[in-house]
Amino acid sequence: MRAAVLHEIGQDKLEVFDDVEAVGFGPGKVRVRVRATGLCHSDLSAMSGVLPQPAPFVPGHEGAGEILEVGENVTHLKPGDRVVVCWLPACGACPACKRGQTELCLAGFMNAGVPNFKRAGGDMFGFAGTGTFAEEVVVDAGCAVLIPDDVPFDIAALIGCGVTTGLGAALNTADVEAGSSVAVIGCGGVGISAIQGARLKGAAEIVAVDPVASRRESALRFGATKAVSPEELADAKQQVTAGEGFDYVFEVVGRSATARTAYENTRRGGTLVVVGAGAMDDYLQLNMFELFFDEKRILPSMYGGGDVLRSYERTIALWRAGRIDLEGLITHRVPLAEINEALDQMRTGTALRTCIEI
Repeated sequence: MRAAVLHEIGQDKLEVFDDVEAVGFGPGKVRVRVRATGLCHSDLSAMSGVLPQPAPFVPGHEGAGEILEVGENVTHLKPGDRVVVCWLPACGACPACKRGQTELCLAGFMNAGVPNFKRAGGDMFGFAGTGTFAEEVVVDAGCAVLIPDDVPFDIAALIGCGVTTGLGAALNTADVEAGSSVAVIGCGGVGISAIQGARLKGAAEIVAVDPVASRRESALRFGATKAVSPEELADAKQQVTAGEGFDYVFEVVGRSATARTAYENTRRGGTLVVVGAGAMDDYLQLNMFELFFDEKRILPSMYGGGDVLRSYERTIALWRAGRIDLEGLITHRVPLAEINEALDQMRTGTALRTCIEI
């Protein structure tokens, strides 16, 4: 089958091969024919080494497709079922799951160090234990979540990561208060989803912050009341909040510099929500006095900060009702053969979300 492969961490180009095999099928596993996958910035972060990932590997973790084959003991799925790939499934038995914090379950990470693919040169991994830049993947049955027939594969793929992460940050983690002021720093697919979540919760002012003009324009279409470049954020803070700072600030970049900016633009007693996935050696510096004196809440948001399966269901319900726009997030659709052009679009910020049609 075809798959896009990164040979070494740090390379910026993928090679598409026709002789890749998905491995590991057996009891408790399913084989999925991938029909669509989103290109998420986390894929770029894994390629560059910001996020830990053994190589060689097949990127991609935001996919949807149909079941080709089910292993022994898999009773809730059958060939032909339409599914979204969940890169962080909940085991249901660990302490985090028992507390209801299923997004903190570590069971899914146990598969990240097991090869998912192979070709003549040897074994290869799948990003986050999946690897959806391939025609087929073999994953634990818990990673394949049934979706209704009316949900297109490209929409389902977005629900698998970016939309769930951004919406959940606003709806679950922050629980944005109606009438509040919000700033979202970083307006790619995840940031736009956070904007839609803040709008759903009734935020009165939503300021989108991004250096790319096209993304700022998109943010206004998705519910932002104002869109500014990073250099204009100070003026926006003054205009919207009389200089006090925003009630909620979402950092959706994954860098300490933008997290620090987000902290400084959060009002005293307000909430900073850290959504971006950053590097382990990138440290956010805060002094002990400001932590005490400003009483700002700092809330990291992992995969939307709530039960993933419930979040999928909620997102589909909101999409069906016309309360959120998912089709508009997909600004580019390309075949797998054009994956490197899609990577360049993501790096330059010209795409909110690129759908790879496989």
